[in-house]
Amino acid sequence: MEGSTDIDYLKTYVSKHPDNRMAWYLLGKAYEERGKEAKANYCFLQSGDVFEAFERKRHPLADEPEVLIGEWNRRRKRRTALRRAMLVAALLLLGLTGSPAAPEERIGPAELRPGETVEEGQGRQRLTEGEEAWSMGTAAGLAVAFAPRGSEPALTALLGARDADYGIAAKMEEAGVWRRWDGDTRILLTVRRENGDGRWLVRTHDAAWCRCMPAETGDAPRLLREWSGLQEQRWTLASAIAHYERLRGRLPRGLSELVRPYPDNMLSGDTPEMRAMFPELLRSFAKADNGTADSGGGDSSLGLPDGTASAASGLPDEPLRILVDTSRHRLAVVTGDVIVRVYPVGLGGERTPEGTFAITEKVKNPNGRDDGPFGSRGMTLSDTPYAIHGTDEPETVGGDNSLGCVRMLRKDLEELYDLVPIGTEVVIKKGIIPAAPAVPRERFALEPQEDETNPGKVYDWL
Repeated sequence: MEGSTDIDYLKTYVSKHPDNRMAWYLLGKAYEERGKEAKANYCFLQSGDVFEAFERKRHPLADEPEVLIGEWNRRRKRRTALRRAMLVAALLLLGLTGSPAAPEERIGPAELRPGETVEEGQGRQRLTEGEEAWSMGTAAGLAVAFAPRGSEPALTALLGARDADYGIAAKMEEAGVWRRWDGDTRILLTVRRENGDGRWLVRTHDAAWCRCMPAETGDAPRLLREWSGLQEQRWTLASAIAHYERLRGRLPRGLSELVRPYPDNMLSGDTPEMRAMFPELLRSFAKADNGTADSGGGDSSLGLPDGTASAASGLPDEPLRILVDTSRHRLAVVTGDVIVRVYPVGLGGERTPEGTFAITEKVKNPNGRDDGPFGSRGMTLSDTPYAIHGTDEPETVGGDNSLGCVRMLRKDLEELYDLVPIGTEVVIKKGIIPAAPAVPRERFALEPQEDETNPGKVYDWL
């Protein structure tokens, strides 16, 4: 239905503005995606050199339609959507449907040369390298959008945010079916509201993507790092709320119900930022339970309310999970298709059981020591003799020397312990995560609040 609405809107628009070649091109792309080739070709021919600018070729039917139409139809089955057009489509539609002061025609950055000017409806604005102005609504704050795997971002959510005056669009490094949170993240563009008049300045920062002379990123990398740290805290806190509700049958009344002494230490601590974001996250869960908010993807018993785990477009709303790859001796923390962390681990070869488990216990300094055989932390898997724990033989991490448990280096284990709550799903299997480096850029850590030791028990994990 949404695609049909887009086509209907564009049809109405080109009927009123038949000279708008960009609109003809977008309508052609919409028809092409739906297999309506004849209509797509007609629109592309109407778009003239706009088609050539974005497709980097002349339309086959522009010169010899009788000869080339057969070849065009055969090649159509192999067509791919031009990533650059996705951005322009999002920006153009926002410009066309936004505030009343928005101009009726926009020109994509790929068509501009540094210093070129374009008509902006209420005057002319000079464009610098990698920059273009767009009309948007007023806002305050920061918004972030990540491109889905295999494509560039549809930026409607980012640029349509009413509570932001600065935005960053980025693309994570891809590894097969995964996106790497700690990988090489590219900043594609930034948007900033200018002069309080509803106009936005769009700067592109990735030359390979925009095919332009990119602008300097300025403070964007620092702002993205700071925002990413908050996002990790959102994931952890939202995951804890989801598991608490599943295990207890109700939502926690306060953050203190998640941060308790052993054995009720759902979380190993908190932060001032988590304390600030808890009320809003709790309201999101309550609205979802009352049927007033859509739930996230995945298992309905674990799905997070839409926007709960993620305050950004393009990030999954699913609880954190742990994947242990027995063939690569790697442990990954993931949410949806995003790998949040990867660590090296020691295993027990065939003695390490494959399957799906859950963290049912978290304990600090098992058997009263932080330097013993189980290290400074332990997390029991589904009340079995198997656990994720530390080791006093760090050289064995990366090999098969345990009796079946998952061994980790101390710093990695202590970060994982803080990152995932009780109830977290753990999947142990061969070949489930990519052979990627395991070097987190910045460590995740919570501020401990309660006693999480268990001196009354002697642990004998395998």
